[in-house]
Amino acid sequence: MSVKLREARKEDGETCGRICYEAFRTINAEHNFPPDIPTVEMGIGILSSLIAHPGFHVVVAERDGVVHGSNVLDERGEIAGVGPITVDPGRQNAGLGRLLMEYVIERGRRFDGVRLVQAAFHNRSLSLYTKLGFDPREPLSCVTGTPLARQIPGWVVRTATDADLARCDALCRRVHGHTRGGEVADAIRSGNAQVVLREDRITGYTTGIAFFSHSVAESNEDLRALIAAALAFHGPGFLVPTRNAALLRWCLEQGLRIVQPLTLMSMGRYQEPRGAWLASITY
Repeated sequence: MSVKLREARKEDGETCGRICYEAFRTINAEHNFPPDIPTVEMGIGILSSLIAHPGFHVVVAERDGVVHGSNVLDERGEIAGVGPITVDPGRQNAGLGRLLMEYVIERGRRFDGVRLVQAAFHNRSLSLYTKLGFDPREPLSCVTGTPLARQIPGWVVRTATDADLARCDALCRRVHGHTRGGEVADAIRSGNAQVVLREDRITGYTTGIAFFSHSVAESNEDLRALIAAALAFHGPGFLVPTRNAALLRWCLEQGLRIVQPLTLMSMGRYQEPRGAWLASITY
């Protein structure tokens, strides 16, 4: 039977989540890295929540009524983000990954650009994404360890509110040339977003110092304050641009460690960042 691509339905959450868990567990184990998604329950929870969220478009690859993989397009902003893309380990290297990527690339043409983050040790995905038109933009380091859970003198970190959204959007536009307002609004509603202030002025924000979250700030000092104040690093860690050696060195000096190399890739509009930032696993 030929492969059919269709939008995911609520009942696909368990199957897609199990495939997501198995796919990441398998490829990471092959390269001696810890799994990005450590339990099948977490995989099911992530995919089920993405399918249910109106800001994400989830597509599944189905053959003879059986789902063999899925891909996700984050549509909450001016730039669309790809992932997670996963294929059943028993069905890989048969062209399903390419089909799923081509689908989201075509759907992503309505946005100013499309971005993703890939595991740098995975040569096949780097090759595929490059052939499909994505440009490698930034090496990233996934950093984790024991949270510092402290305030840095001179900076105030507090929970973000709806009243902060416009200023967070303005800061993101100055640094990146676009906003990520949908993500920030979601993080504010969930209570995960924080802002950092210097002299009562917002100089940075984070949707969470975490794998699936991003941060933007005027300077490394502002970003350090956000990282230091975090009570937890959810997921495998947070993603530091490796070329920002000063920030990466500071993280290491605090006892944190690098656990995985990744690559930020883009298609369409891209502005070299003009400030300090942390990527999310989407981009």
